[in-house]
Amino acid sequence: MGSKPEKSISRREFLNQVGKVGGAIAVYGAMDSLGLLGSSMFASAAEFQAPKKSDLVMANKKGKKVIILGAGLAGLASAYELGKAGYDCIILEARDRVGGRNWTVRGKTEETEIGGVKQVARFDKGQYMNAGPARIPQHHVTMDYCRELGVELEAFTNVNDAAYYYHENAGPLSGKKIRKREIKADTRGYIAELLSKANPAALDQSLSSEDVEKLMAFLARDGSLKDGKYTGTSYRGYIENDLPGAGLKPGTVGTPYPLSQILQSGMMNNFSSEYSFDQQMMVFQPVGGMDAIPKAFAAKLPGKITFGAEVQEIRQTTNGVRVVYKNIKGKGPVKEITGDYCICTIPLPVLKKIPAGFTSEMKNAISKINYAQTGKIGFQFKNRFWETEDRIMGGMTTTNMDINQIWYPSYGYLSQKGVVIGYYNFGQAAVKYGDMSLKQREAAALAQGTKIHPQYTKEMEHSFSVAWHKIKYNEGGWASYSASDLQNYYPILNKPQGRIYLAGEHLSYITGWMAGAFESARVAVSQIHERTMKESSAPEKVG
Repeated sequence: MGSKPEKSISRREFLNQVGKVGGAIAVYGAMDSLGLLGSSMFASAAEFQAPKKSDLVMANKKGKKVIILGAGLAGLASAYELGKAGYDCIILEARDRVGGRNWTVRGKTEETEIGGVKQVARFDKGQYMNAGPARIPQHHVTMDYCRELGVELEAFTNVNDAAYYYHENAGPLSGKKIRKREIKADTRGYIAELLSKANPAALDQSLSSEDVEKLMAFLARDGSLKDGKYTGTSYRGYIENDLPGAGLKPGTVGTPYPLSQILQSGMMNNFSSEYSFDQQMMVFQPVGGMDAIPKAFAAKLPGKITFGAEVQEIRQTTNGVRVVYKNIKGKGPVKEITGDYCICTIPLPVLKKIPAGFTSEMKNAISKINYAQTGKIGFQFKNRFWETEDRIMGGMTTTNMDINQIWYPSYGYLSQKGVVIGYYNFGQAAVKYGDMSLKQREAAALAQGTKIHPQYTKEMEHSFSVAWHKIKYNEGGWASYSASDLQNYYPILNKPQGRIYLAGEHLSYITGWMAGAFESARVAVSQIHERTMKESSAPEKVG
């Protein structure tokens, strides 16, 4: 009688048996030997598994000491996630507040720009401006943290077709404020008309006769075509003083702008910015200001944040890191702190000036990255005339002037006062405004905004402006990578320097968004936890 065939055992069953005998660390070693861990314990931030205390307990390890530089979102999230697993985290923050670029300006907010220009906000209680990030797309990990931390959210009106386009030096439509819905409806109507007149032979090359028939029906419906021509539609709205109403008042649909005038205006070139992946119609904001997010993190990290600590040096040691810092108010001697790891979230324009134990390759990569030039001004108005007179409830007016955009508040609807973002500009326009005095910024923004809202000058009470390239400890809006930067420098920035890890929105493909900071923090946390789990426990010194 032959011998019984041996029963095969799956990898899962094998690892279960190893775990029963040797615990978590034995399983980890077995998985590593079998090549199941890949290059990282956690493949990506999207698959992030927060480290747990049980990981360290089962592996008979202690949480390491991690020094985190910066109490922006990446630093706070790093400390929060590592702290849940039992790591000892200390955050050094140069400012007297958390959040970094997540900054809500309220009454009595003070800021001194590089160069010594000081501002004190005079907004009324309950009024504010988000100087940095101001919206949260539904698919961003930021939503998950708001849910976990109990941050109350409300809708942010990201796209409002009742707001205006206003372009200068743009042909016959120059100097006219035009409802966005009018330009959008007219553009779609004319394009539908042109497509419906397309060469049937050309269509036949790509589409079946049935497909062509369905396409034509769609174009007629979508463009509101009559006998193949676009002549206007209620989609674009009605004449301002002749809206539909009760009785014998059907309203009058406005006359479409000629296609040639729309093309000359260039207004339709703004459409794409309103339907990109992150720029959805329905986005969100925390109730009462964006800084509710960093404040919620800080509440979970009592005693872990040292404020007023300006980093002077970042160094490697034999088995860890050493950070030298000073009090920004000049009180007391220079101090230093040591730890097992460091997560550095300092923006690159600032980091490149700090002596650090980085390779020449890393130092070069840090120095090569440019940051976006951007600025904002907040105007507190006595009355919400944009709501009562223009019937605009949130959203943005888009221009081709230096102010670029006007943002209407998505909170406090129907109340008396409100804070409007009078400009949100970029590039050379932001540099130009940033180089002005505070009064000149205010005057320039009022002058351009008055072309759209004549009520500006009469209704304006207070302003507060921010030029991000002049804000200390930031020196720019967000990392602005070119294609060559992403190829040549970005991979280097993502490599740990010994026991120093970089994190922040600049270590992501979604720079400028809070989610980029969170995702990068998760990567750094995963890598440190993986390294801790892999390292053999060092024998304790006796005596």
